[in-house]
Amino acid sequence: MNYQQALAYAEECGQYGCVPGLENMRELLGRLGNPQEELAFVHIAGSNGKGSVMNFISTVLTEGGYKTGRYISPTIFEYRERFQINGKYISKAELGKFMEPVRDAAETMAAEGKNHPTAFEMETALAFLWFREKKCDIVVLETGMGGLLDATNVIPAPLLCVLTSISMEHMAFLGDTLEKIAEHKAGIIKQGSSVVTVKQRPEAMKVIEDACKSKEAPLSVLDPDKISAIKYGLEKQRFSYGNHKGLEITMAGIYQIENCALAVSALDRLGELGFPVKEEKLRLGLLHAKWQGRFEVIGKKPLFVADGAHNEDGAAKLAESIQFYFTNRRIIYIMGILKDKETEKMIRSTCPYAEAVITVAAPGNPRAVPAYELAGEVRRYHGNVTAADSLEEAVEMARLLAGKDDVILAFGSLSFLGDLIRIAENGAVRRDTHGR
Repeated sequence: MNYQQALAYAEECGQYGCVPGLENMRELLGRLGNPQEELAFVHIAGSNGKGSVMNFISTVLTEGGYKTGRYISPTIFEYRERFQINGKYISKAELGKFMEPVRDAAETMAAEGKNHPTAFEMETALAFLWFREKKCDIVVLETGMGGLLDATNVIPAPLLCVLTSISMEHMAFLGDTLEKIAEHKAGIIKQGSSVVTVKQRPEAMKVIEDACKSKEAPLSVLDPDKISAIKYGLEKQRFSYGNHKGLEITMAGIYQIENCALAVSALDRLGELGFPVKEEKLRLGLLHAKWQGRFEVIGKKPLFVADGAHNEDGAAKLAESIQFYFTNRRIIYIMGILKDKETEKMIRSTCPYAEAVITVAAPGNPRAVPAYELAGEVRRYHGNVTAADSLEEAVEMARLLAGKDDVILAFGSLSFLGDLIRIAENGAVRRDTHGR
């Protein structure tokens, strides 16, 4: 297969939807020689911060000299973004090469009357094949949704399980209480693994502690109150944690301090598990870590910020950053939300800070709340709301409304941020290579 054929096939497999469970994944990987059995993993689950924590950990490991695989979902800019080694995307030729055996195995399964693997299952299998072929020292793996029944959970016991902040999301699949959702996230914990988590809400914390006890998995808990000497900023932030004094990051958003401290805690544990990184390399890795679409400044005069806050907890953390960075500044929102999120709570926690709100829907995403429907929801909490027919129109409207000292803030689903960032930066959208 060539690259375009691989892309077309991945798009075609979108028809198989999202099917939680591991039986199909095990069958698919068995036919491919179980490449996951030959890899060492850090497995990350949670509701918010997964991508940022993964980025900090993998960038530091790369800086420390380890050949580090990353598997990311969802992507923002390009399909190949989900498959990375040492921060570099899989080549187009390799994507076609490794999609071919995955496709053949999937088609054989379907011909035998078994369920055809979903797109996410096939992508995960492709990632494992590529990481094995490239002889990665370690793979930092982000769950797609949940954990227990997520396709990535087919791996053997990872060296380390990392649990970021857990909140209400994907209720149709994961359950309607925080305990049920936490059970899915904690489902990545296996006998023989170590676990690092941020301090969670009590009901989620108990689920994690019980899972660690039953699996005899050592647990380390990051207490945010022990992060000290914090200096926030849009271009650089600084903090101390444990034995690490004066760490610096360039990723903005006040929530990134906690994400980075969790990553540092995970890296300290990985050092004990056979993957040590020298202090100077850790510092360089944290400083070099970039993560697009997470409170990212994409323009100035007016300041234009894109953030992936996509659920209630993420919106609450975004609100904290807004209050800190943009006090007494006029803010124009561009907002797009998916149907399975707690839309009302997201609106309620963010709308008090907006001068005006422009609603959008992610192009081609059936899960997106239509712009006019979302505008109706926002209107219950804010009087100045307009629905845009396209992302281009939303960006143009926001720039007309904003003065040079104002702020445009785009947030919500990651599925529209990549297109919006391209439009904001150069007015162009390359839809042929966009991640789903």
